[in-house]
Amino acid sequence: MRAAVAGCHGVFHTASPVTDDPEQMVEPAVRGTRHVIEAAAAEAGTVRRVVLTSSVGAVAMDPGRAPDAVVDESCWSDLDFCRRTRNWYCYGKAAAERAAWEAAAARGVDLVVVVPVLVQGPALQPAVNASLAHVLKYLDGSVATFANAVQAYVHVRDVADAHVRVFEAPGAAGRYLCADAVLHREDVVRTLRKFFPEYPVPERCSDEVNPRKQPYKISNQRLRDLGMEFTPAAQALYETVICFQEKGILPVPATATPSPSSLP
Repeated sequence: MRAAVAGCHGVFHTASPVTDDPEQMVEPAVRGTRHVIEAAAAEAGTVRRVVLTSSVGAVAMDPGRAPDAVVDESCWSDLDFCRRTRNWYCYGKAAAERAAWEAAAARGVDLVVVVPVLVQGPALQPAVNASLAHVLKYLDGSVATFANAVQAYVHVRDVADAHVRVFEAPGAAGRYLCADAVLHREDVVRTLRKFFPEYPVPERCSDEVNPRKQPYKISNQRLRDLGMEFTPAAQALYETVICFQEKGILPVPATATPSPSSLP
């Protein structure tokens, strides 16, 4: 790790396991994050800032948060709740970020954290990761219904932009939530159906008994203060599906797909 960061002015730690297995998720995420901070500290002559990619999983899992409360950078997931519900992904993300802050404080490393929500948009990798599978299942016939649930979304290019901005801004410090909008699954499938009516997008909710879940409030003001302008979530969803088509993951429709700008 030291050899990798030698001579660098900035270190971006974006990699992390994505699994529900606690042995593969928690300990490797925490240990790997500490190693990055230690390597940056060892190269303190050149490294001026470390930017860590955290996750909304480190922020949002708090059963005690009031329904009308705004999720912002002061929020943390409740580790005891994550442990009781065996949500090891969120536990690992929160534990890794806390370990990063502790290690950075101990070693005098300038650390800034970007906290993305569910990332959508064009993918570099050939395989479908967990974030993209969230959308693909509503297009390939894997599911017949959508959940009564809400999720925050952000475009992948906005996430990249956020990392650059918090590295380059001299006064950047602390955490930065990276999110455009919080949508109910019904809003997601309605958007997909508008853009891509040829795919078997579900029309029915799996929960026809309970009231519709309401989107929570989330703040992206800190990144806006750095000049960020967020891409609409609908555009991110549209580009995700176009990416699936270009990679051969989904069949290309015979008719032209409308662009978001052409839809009401």
